Amino acid sequence: MFLDKTIHQLVEDYSKNPSATQDMLKELLERVGDLNSKLNVYLDFGETNESFVRNQVESLQKSKPSGRLWGVPIAIKDNLCIQGQETACASHILSGFVSPYDATVISKLKAEGAVLIPRVNMDEFAFGSSTENSAFGRTCNPWNLSHVPGGSSGGSAAAVAADLAAASLGSDTGGSIRQPASFCGVVGLKPTYGRVSRYGLVAFASSLDQIGPLTKDVKDAALLLSIIAGEDPKDSTSAPMDVPDYLAALHGDVKGLKVGIPEEYFGEGTDPDVRKAMDKAIDVCTQLGMQCAKVKMPHTPYAVATYYVVATAEASSNLARYDGVKYGTRVQEQGSSLIDMYLASRTQGFGKETQRRVVLGTYVLSQGYYDDYYLKGQKVRTLIRQDFEKAFESFDVLLAPTSPTAAFAEGERSQDPLQMYLSDICTISANLAGVPAISLPCGLTEKGLPIGMQFFAPAFCEDRLFKAAHAYEQATEWHTLKPAFKE
Repeated sequence: MFLDKTIHQLVEDYSKNPSATQDMLKELLERVGDLNSKLNVYLDFGETNESFVRNQVESLQKSKPSGRLWGVPIAIKDNLCIQGQETACASHILSGFVSPYDATVISKLKAEGAVLIPRVNMDEFAFGSSTENSAFGRTCNPWNLSHVPGGSSGGSAAAVAADLAAASLGSDTGGSIRQPASFCGVVGLKPTYGRVSRYGLVAFASSLDQIGPLTKDVKDAALLLSIIAGEDPKDSTSAPMDVPDYLAALHGDVKGLKVGIPEEYFGEGTDPDVRKAMDKAIDVCTQLGMQCAKVKMPHTPYAVATYYVVATAEASSNLARYDGVKYGTRVQEQGSSLIDMYLASRTQGFGKETQRRVVLGTYVLSQGYYDDYYLKGQKVRTLIRQDFEKAFESFDVLLAPTSPTAAFAEGERSQDPLQMYLSDICTISANLAGVPAISLPCGLTEKGLPIGMQFFAPAFCEDRLFKAAHAYEQATEWHTLKPAFKE
């Protein structure tokens, strides 16, 4: 097989046999044909998308291997713009919208010779923690089809876990890369806010969103970040900072590395299997020479409430543009007014979770409530960021579960929004603080579902994440396990 290999393994194979890209293409199309109906990873993978993928491979065959991703199939979440391809954010309101330009990260992948596979399923507009909110049906977890893959980048994580791509790109607003990476047993990285350009990413919450990779191992995550990171004149929030050699950071010495264990991330609601896996992971880190000790993050309990004030406020503002006028779905009966058209288009175009968040965000921004909710939320956000700053005065990195539980069953939380929102309790703080974090596999539950752990580092210190995560990964075998596609 080609698709069960990492990026660096594939690139090595292609350097010896460039024509192997044709064999990879055949395997990819056959595997998507066999599995996509079960998993629902790729949306509308018909003649148009198949031709798009095939044309990329044929174009590569006209030249010698060049670029760090030459011939590597990478799945792209449906909220990242690819020129000439539909980008719908898994929503009816954007059905039929064809992007006239490439996102900056897409341009960078193309420049390195990657084979892009568009339209990976997601929670509509990235609103969710289970990929059950897609307008085009839920994605299944490859480890157990009756369980969710996490969200909102559940399709991106499932694509990598099921070997339907060598790697993928997702977006992380409150844990939407790391939580599905944990649920699907792959590696997921949320870079520092500003490390990667957001140009061409359909906005959810502009002060929280970050694009990042989901991969089969830490080395691939380091490689992809080194490619997509960097300042972009098209994005005023991208940081004017040099991009380090992340691959070189993999081999750094971890002896004496100070690792903080935030007590608040191991609170009530943490599954016993997750707690056991984390205890063993801490033991491994200690055996590797890392110095692990507890640390207090006192404002962590307020993170979920703060996030759902700030994020929904920004979401309601960003989604105001989808009104049925310029592009996407328009619903208008003869003789109806402009307001009637707005109402009908948004009601039929948006799903229930999207409507819920738009209404909530509009409320917290409304006159008389702005100071009580949004402004107060921003103040608490500052306190959460200060918790991280204080912790990093004593520790190089922090270590915590990615999620308090493993993947939950389909429908288990879809009728209880609060319980669904609490799924992100371990990931949200990193987005509020703007710091980088990486999730990687660290165990299995008694039922055979993956468990993930995450490292946090100070802003723009992704090299520390890679050093710690790679050392742990090389000392264990969790990242080598493959799903058995249980019904």
